[in-house]
Amino acid sequence: MAVNFVEKIDGGVKVNHVLASCSDKAGLDKLILGLVDINPAIMIYSTGGTYSTIKDVLGDKAAGNLAQVSQYTGQPEMQGGLVKTLDFKIYLGLLSETYNDAHNEDLKRLNAVHIDMVVCNLYPFAQTIAKPGATVEMARANIDIGGPCMVRASAKNYLRVASVTSPADYDRLLAELRKSGGILSLETRFELARKAFAHTAAYDTAIAGYLSERSVEDVSACYTVV
Repeated sequence: MAVNFVEKIDGGVKVNHVLASCSDKAGLDKLILGLVDINPAIMIYSTGGTYSTIKDVLGDKAAGNLAQVSQYTGQPEMQGGLVKTLDFKIYLGLLSETYNDAHNEDLKRLNAVHIDMVVCNLYPFAQTIAKPGATVEMARANIDIGGPCMVRASAKNYLRVASVTSPADYDRLLAELRKSGGILSLETRFELARKAFAHTAAYDTAIAGYLSERSVEDVSACYTVV
């Protein structure tokens, strides 16, 4: 297997393009308004309920600062929102490297952009299974696929991308961006990456623990098995 090693990166990265998909929308309004205030040319790509929330928050500014992921990729969402962001154009933007000529040619070929920040928290799996009467099907439906992929891809590429998984970080990120003119430091991107991988690890651990305590009879009881 060929491994791609990077030798040159930027210490500070200006946040021009943001991918947002949040189950927990606490503080999202303040973050989005802050990002647009700091960089009026910023573009935010979003899906589903997060897109609707951001559109309401931005009001008249939405036309210039917000786009649906499906509009960007040219691919409609799968019914039920099962596939929204799992697209080559999205992951090219997340994993591409600033000083990689081949990556930049791919971006140009697809009219794609470097995505500089991902704002994402995952389907509420732990909260769902904690509810009285929660079924295996309710748990299964709340296993997030696209979210962990976005978080992991952006965290892996902390060399260029900020992976934001907790609303608790919004205020300090805005403070840094205001002070720096819209630029996030390598130190901050690396710290966010550590938090992001801890976030997805805890998420997967919760799912694995839940499934390990269930039998196939528990599963069959939820469905009409033919």
